[in-house]
Amino acid sequence: MSGSGSATSESGAASSESGVLFVDHAGVLGGAELSLLDLAAAFGAGSETLLLAEGPFRTALESRGVKVSVEPLGALKHVKKETRLPGPAAFTDAVRIARRVARRAKPHKVIYANSQKAFVVAAAAGLLARRPVVWHLRDILAPPHFSGTNVRAAVTLANLRAARVITNSRATAAAFMAAGGHASLVRVVHNGIDPAPFDAVTPAAAAATRAALGVPADAFVVALFGRFHPWKGQQVLLDALTRLPRVHALFVGAPLFGEEAFASALQAQAAKTGVADRAHFLGFRADVPELMRASDAVVHASVYPEPFGRVIVEGMLAGRPVIATRAGGVTEIVDDETGVLVPPNDAEALARAIESLAGDPGHAAAMAARGAARARKEFTVAAMVRGVEDAMRDLL
Repeated sequence: MSGSGSATSESGAASSESGVLFVDHAGVLGGAELSLLDLAAAFGAGSETLLLAEGPFRTALESRGVKVSVEPLGALKHVKKETRLPGPAAFTDAVRIARRVARRAKPHKVIYANSQKAFVVAAAAGLLARRPVVWHLRDILAPPHFSGTNVRAAVTLANLRAARVITNSRATAAAFMAAGGHASLVRVVHNGIDPAPFDAVTPAAAAATRAALGVPADAFVVALFGRFHPWKGQQVLLDALTRLPRVHALFVGAPLFGEEAFASALQAQAAKTGVADRAHFLGFRADVPELMRASDAVVHASVYPEPFGRVIVEGMLAGRPVIATRAGGVTEIVDDETGVLVPPNDAEALARAIESLAGDPGHAAAMAARGAARARKEFTVAAMVRGVEDAMRDLL
């Protein structure tokens, strides 16, 4: 996924002395972290970001002028979304980290947790430091994303300790409330994405990027961006590719949290089904805007409901037609006028959608133009910053 430019000048709304301690459990750059990157930069020098893992996210924050520190997790980092009940070591580690976060929180007015693990730590730290806690919920709290035990624990903790639960879509909010979350806590704020990195890609640069990929000039190129994980649907696109002999597919991303075996299985699947010469596994790339502009369409293929779908907005900003699965927060971003919606986990339907765009370039271009206009109007960094500010205004 791509990075974004500064939000401060675009929004003009965030206070330079906002007093927020942002907390995130990850050191890698996923979608949640890219959104936090824009928020932390917009909230200015009065705020600080605390990461619970070292990694490239720290460098990205520092490059935007954000004050950053790291308090690494111990046993808690091994707890997964599907974990039924964390062991004693994880609880002990949570208490240890919570005490350190509480000390960091003292100069600030609000603790803002950007992930579930961060919220567990922040909830305890807020109690110790006597600071309100805001949870920015970016996941659909329901199986198969989370175990039932994990969902109940998260919702109970939010009802007890969260002053606000900001969700990235109405679908995320609905899942939280369906699981017993208090509706009075919820504020929906869609993610915003800066169009500048996509606007900066010239046709010549896009053509050069495409040529460097080694795909035939007459090929129709689709691209899927994101973390390698079975629920993201890379295997579905590979299956669709077997039905599309003239189509090449770019798989951009890497395993983030131990999914190396899945990544290896994908390459084995490509070889076994005879599409290895048309399936390009590019790994993590920093030039996502160039790769999107070098493609003919952007594919979102998640097999389970997506909380939001940042990559869909990015594809729209890149001026490319988007094919996405009709589930979760995706339908709040794209409709049948601004993209092509297909059922989840349906390789045949995905193949037909790709074939329809490849066979009608005029229709594809018109759809891409409508999508770009909607993304630039509705999913801006300024709107996201204002939304988060409004949700926390009485706390600040």
